[in-house]
Amino acid sequence: MEFGRDITHAGAPEGAATHHDGGSPLVGRTAELGLLDTVIDRLGRGGPPLVDITGAAGIGKSRLMAELCLRARRRGVTVLRGRAAEYERHLPFHPFADAFADLDDHPPHAAPDMLDAVSRILGGRGAVPSPGAVPGTADRFGFHRSLAGLLAQLGRAGGLVVALDDVHWADPASLELLDHLVRHPVPGPVVLVVARRDRQTPTALTAALTRGVDTEAVLRIGLAPLAEQECVEGLAHDLPRAQAEQLYAAGEGNPLYFLSLLHAHREGAARRRTSSWASAGDGLGELPTGLGALLLNELTPLTPSQHRTLEAIAVLGDHAVASVIRRATGRTDAELDDDLGTLARRDLVRLDPGGRMVLRHPVIRTLVHESTAARRHVEIHRAAAAELARTGAPAVEQAPHIERSVTTWDPQAYAVLRQAAEQTASTAPTISAHWLRAALRLLPDTVERGAERRDLMLRRARALGVAGGLRESRDLLHKVISTAGPDETGVRTSAVVQCALTERHLGRYPEAIALLRRELNRQPELSASDRVSIGLELSSSAPHNAPYPQMRGEVARTLADARALGNELGEAGALAVAAFGEAYEGGVAAASAYAAQAAGMLDGLPDDDLTALCEPLGRLGWAEAFLGRFTDAERHADRGLGIARRSGQVYLLPLLLLCKAHVRIQTCRLPSALELADEAEDIARGIGSSELLAFVLANNAQVRIAASAPGDAEALAAAEEAVASMGASDNWRASMAWCMLGYAALTGGDPHRALAALLRAGGDDLRGLQPSMRPLLSELLVTAALATGNVDSASAWSERARKEAEQLGLPVQRASAMRSAAQLALHHDDHARAATLLSGAAAECARSGAVFWEARSLLLAAPVMTAAGFGARGAAMWEQGHGLATGGGAGLLIGLAEMTRPSEPRTSSTAPPWLASLTTREREVAELVTEGLTNQAIAARLYLSPRTVETHVSRVFRKTGVATRAGLAALMARS
Repeated sequence: MEFGRDITHAGAPEGAATHHDGGSPLVGRTAELGLLDTVIDRLGRGGPPLVDITGAAGIGKSRLMAELCLRARRRGVTVLRGRAAEYERHLPFHPFADAFADLDDHPPHAAPDMLDAVSRILGGRGAVPSPGAVPGTADRFGFHRSLAGLLAQLGRAGGLVVALDDVHWADPASLELLDHLVRHPVPGPVVLVVARRDRQTPTALTAALTRGVDTEAVLRIGLAPLAEQECVEGLAHDLPRAQAEQLYAAGEGNPLYFLSLLHAHREGAARRRTSSWASAGDGLGELPTGLGALLLNELTPLTPSQHRTLEAIAVLGDHAVASVIRRATGRTDAELDDDLGTLARRDLVRLDPGGRMVLRHPVIRTLVHESTAARRHVEIHRAAAAELARTGAPAVEQAPHIERSVTTWDPQAYAVLRQAAEQTASTAPTISAHWLRAALRLLPDTVERGAERRDLMLRRARALGVAGGLRESRDLLHKVISTAGPDETGVRTSAVVQCALTERHLGRYPEAIALLRRELNRQPELSASDRVSIGLELSSSAPHNAPYPQMRGEVARTLADARALGNELGEAGALAVAAFGEAYEGGVAAASAYAAQAAGMLDGLPDDDLTALCEPLGRLGWAEAFLGRFTDAERHADRGLGIARRSGQVYLLPLLLLCKAHVRIQTCRLPSALELADEAEDIARGIGSSELLAFVLANNAQVRIAASAPGDAEALAAAEEAVASMGASDNWRASMAWCMLGYAALTGGDPHRALAALLRAGGDDLRGLQPSMRPLLSELLVTAALATGNVDSASAWSERARKEAEQLGLPVQRASAMRSAAQLALHHDDHARAATLLSGAAAECARSGAVFWEARSLLLAAPVMTAAGFGARGAAMWEQGHGLATGGGAGLLIGLAEMTRPSEPRTSSTAPPWLASLTTREREVAELVTEGLTNQAIAARLYLSPRTVETHVSRVFRKTGVATRAGLAALMARS
């Protein structure tokens, strides 16, 4: 059985207790258990990193999961089991915290610092973070990686199973974490098992799990109804066969319904059911006709006090512990013990290992919860809030009960909601935004409270913006802008700048620019400081949408305003933006001057002063990277990353991460570049900006192309997704996406597609391409043109690369132009000139520290040197290039090294005269002909044009005296 297959088998009764492996007996499921046994046996040895158990309510998902956990424990595997809950969706990371409550205080193989980083966020049972705000360094994406790292450590002690039940009810923070774990499976002997109802699962999680099935990273087990024989013989063997079959027909194989009917029958209250189970769904309102009545019928014998206790347990959920239940019901200890004893004997409630009372099945909880009067809900939540406040529980624990019981102004309740929002802001922004909305509902909408309301709205807009709710965030910001009073210019400016940034993330650059320009025209109310803030944001629209030359004047005005005001931060920010814009446009001299000034100012300021300048730090880093100042670029990117993480500016992390990744490509440190690009992709997906995601994917594709073997499918897929994400956009980020698609296609052996993509990016005159990168991109066009036999176009692109490189005067770009010219020299069999050009390219790259391009130049030069008569030097260049490529993890260059590996020298006594007469290139071509490759395939392999290959083949035929490819193959084999 292949683990990636989507399989569907028969179902089993669903166990009830959150952590109990008991409950109803396991019936059937032989095939599913066989698969799960294989999963456990193959932990860390090629088994699937994730198992997805799906099916309708009551079909047996939890019972099957319980059996898996039991079998894993018997094999010595650590098991962590948690459950999401229908009415606790605003407790962050709830199922994960529930699972980690099973963990020992000091588990083996777990680094204390990593365990501490995770426990500060998960807290104890109930998904409660530690009191107080989580440190700003604990952004949610960093937490995802920390938790994955901790799981990997825990798995080293004999394996680890993390079983999460009812994930269709998971909170937004858990869903995002699950998405991360699906896309980045935990390495080692670790398996994540999730159980869910298909129709209630959020679309995003379903899509992520389905992608995992397609890539065979996820084993999906779909549970269908039990067979009649399994159900009747396994669960009702004491009944007459005819009666048992009648009950089975009523339930149509759903174990929960069958057991409910069986219980009713044994209680003497069997119900005749006429509707079909086939119409059943997953929600409360879609349960089979009669099932709700059957389950609620179990409550009929209860006394009023027992019924009130059961209602309290259903409503309280994670807080259904004795002290809170007692407060909610008004019962004494003895009276409550009697009630709980009766409910336990009737198997309506069970005690879980954490001391909570839980109903035996989530469906029963739903039925009791929904049938409880609204007034009673309020009473229970109010009592729970009071008890939790008395015991000093964290605000996140108190907030759900306050929200459901306080409807009028209450300063204490309001303060708790704000504190809950603060506690979850960095790691669960969607939940933080929810608590801020709850606080806004309590806060009186009066003139006196207007400023406070707008502050909350700004905070909520920020939370929504980093959580993927960009449009809702924008609408809220527009409301702040329209309601801000004349004395609230600071608030209004903050909202305008944030709104423009949000519009940028939505790809609405014209709207962002119009908003900012309108605000700049609001004189004389606008202060000089506000003008600087707005001017910096306006300048940041280049080159994404507005060409930088059109923004040059705006940058100059902002710089002048900052200097006149003595605003050192504004001045440094404007200088960084200018450095980036000029570097992008190829104005090397101006960019160098601006970058030096910006670095001089920023380097002298403490981190705390630079919170508002994270984006300019990123732009300075990119400018320095374009200028070949790789050490400075990485230093400024690192500083920006630290400040952005501490200050919660998650939306700026991709810009900074990709700057650092770009530097590591150039300096040939590909494994770390991949990690940085993957982190940037996680954040971009979490923010929900297709514009940002496209840019990140384009850069991710560039990293994967360099890190992977030629033609890697993942690199091409990333480039294709980048283009698809951009849609019809036609800006800098779109051109980057198309360029990376061309690059991926070319390394994958499809020069025609590469040409089409590159010309789509830049147009016939390349004006659409980034000026500072044109020589490098022209080199790709030269390679693609030669591979398709268009020598004239290749010559034109090469000449354009030379002119652009001369204008830039940057070593890496000059080296690229040299490699372009070398390709044409090789096409014309001018090995001496090609060797000189490629040697010069390697030297240029070495001087600038561009190790990746140095290694590429050396590997291209090695066989050319040999062909030109300098075999020893060629071999030395190959060894040097191969060492750089291997040390830097550059799979693309390692593949190139294999193609250019020097042949073992033959002695004159063993080499036939005809073989000795072949040049190195002719021998390469002859060997590839012997392998059965066509001229087109040989051309792609050797980066030659088909016409050049045809010429080489003709010369080989002439020198060897054979007339066919088969004859040449036979001759080569004999030799």
